[in-house]
Amino acid sequence: MFPQLSHILTASAAGRQQGIGILLCDKQTDGGFLVHHFLSFYLKGDCKVCFLGLQQSFNHYNLVAQKLGVNLSAAKEKGQLVFFEGLRAALEPLLDDKPDSTLQASSPLQFLSSPTASLRSLYEFVCTSLTETSETTWKFPVLIIDDLSVLLSLGVSTENILNFMHYCRATLCSKLQGNIVVLVHDTEELGDEENDVVVKSLCYVSHLILHAEALATGHCKDIHGQLKITHRTLSPTKAERNVTDIFQYKIQDKNVAFFARGTSSAVL
Repeated sequence: MFPQLSHILTASAAGRQQGIGILLCDKQTDGGFLVHHFLSFYLKGDCKVCFLGLQQSFNHYNLVAQKLGVNLSAAKEKGQLVFFEGLRAALEPLLDDKPDSTLQASSPLQFLSSPTASLRSLYEFVCTSLTETSETTWKFPVLIIDDLSVLLSLGVSTENILNFMHYCRATLCSKLQGNIVVLVHDTEELGDEENDVVVKSLCYVSHLILHAEALATGHCKDIHGQLKITHRTLSPTKAERNVTDIFQYKIQDKNVAFFARGTSSAVL
């Protein structure tokens, strides 16, 4: 995890709560560093983690995690981490030429063989991964998805994606008092209406939103982007008040440095 980002988030109530949804967005930049932060953060915090890696291979995540002081292989062996490697699993139902085979029926990505299928199999995989845990072993369950936009690229409808997220929130956040962290791309400027619906819908139900975007002024070797952190109050008994903090950041080899806008050494 990145110490500065941990300090920024834990300074707020949302950074310490259970039962919350955390939305990670990136716009014209790569927000993957946020995924790596939360993965290492929750593993170091003794949480049970189900990671849906739809974007990269396990080796990629493991190499980055090792730089952050976390061994994903060891976490898998002791049962703390359930890692779903979407790139590998996606080939199984596509290469299986038997329509009624056990493989298709048991694959979390069985919807690939049927465009109209729901994400129920993926939801059941998440539930099984996080509920079959001794309450005394880990603090609370966490679901991390990298990234949800891949499902749209695979032809899954916005309705099925939002239904999947709804049931995950109901089970993880409400029932088990766990957290959900999901990355999705912000493609508003590209006119992708389906992706925009997913982003806006998730923003509405998320307690914490981290939005990484490229600098409006263009590329800079000392400042790689800007991060907007929005804390939202979803309580029906309180007037909703969003609080947004804005930081700039620079990605380093084993860390990410954060600083207030205009305070980088490059502009002072």
